[in-house]
Amino acid sequence: MEIPADLKYTKEHEWMRREKTRVVVGITDYAQQSLGDITFVQVPKVGSVFKKGDVCATVESVKAVSDVYAPAGGKVVEVNEQLAGQPELVNRSPYGEGFLFAMESDEKDDEGLMDADAYRQYVESLS
Repeated sequence: MEIPADLKYTKEHEWMRREKTRVVVGITDYAQQSLGDITFVQVPKVGSVFKKGDVCATVESVKAVSDVYAPAGGKVVEVNEQLAGQPELVNRSPYGEGFLFAMESDEKDDEGLMDADAYRQYVESLS
């Protein structure tokens, strides 16, 4: 299972990469493996505003439908339009081509997120 060191993680298995005032968001390798083959991704609309912890997207697989929660608050500035025709990108590249969206966000929202080591320990505690 891949857990990149440069990301922050939530207990709901979202990841966030901060790029100054912008954050890129997706679901973790653990999450996509747990879901199985992803068949549909509903991303938020550009311009949508979320508070940290709000449901902001949905990922459907052959096993389940899962809500995605905003790891930070802010305004959506980009969505991954490729996912409409290729939801399997989330399975193939959860930290790259399979990202869900990007938003403008204040750094204070990074508080409470786990680093890679803490997330690895959290995931190991689940099994």
